[in-house]
Amino acid sequence: MFWKKKKNKKFTCSQCGEIHSEWPALAYNSPSSYYNLSENEKINIAKINDDFCEIEYDSQTDRFIRVILIQKVNDFDQNLEYGLWVSLSEKSYTDYQANFNNSNHENSYFGWLSNYLPNYEFSESIPMTVFAQKGNNRPEIVPHSEFNHPFVEDYYNGISKEEAERRIHQMIKNSTK
Repeated sequence: MFWKKKKNKKFTCSQCGEIHSEWPALAYNSPSSYYNLSENEKINIAKINDDFCEIEYDSQTDRFIRVILIQKVNDFDQNLEYGLWVSLSEKSYTDYQANFNNSNHENSYFGWLSNYLPNYEFSESIPMTVFAQKGNNRPEIVPHSEFNHPFVEDYYNGISKEEAERRIHQMIKNSTK
């Protein structure tokens, strides 16, 4: 996980008991497809770094990029940030990768959410619009509003501070197992 600094915010960590000045981002180190590979498959068919992941199966290559999603918190003046992964088409992945170091690059792509988030059931992936941003910031994703899923509803309606802190504590607890 990484931390984003906000002034005058306090968060008591459920693991270490310390008070931090900001909420942590809920970050995933890899897309679920990579996480679910065997160690042998990770070595032989996959490539991953902090921003890109490719998995080369016999019949297809899956391509993923690291992104952020900002979840509105209704009763607090800080948002909850996620560090997630989305899959992109070969064309979109190639364009994003070719412009990765171009600080003036702005574009949008269609992608699929590629992480399974706690407390949500996923029978299929959620479609996302991926916004590449100027300044070499990680792209931000926005779920398609017409997609019927509780995560999409939470994104557009916002969540409570209590729910945000519950998610943070759960992620911290799960990351120490």
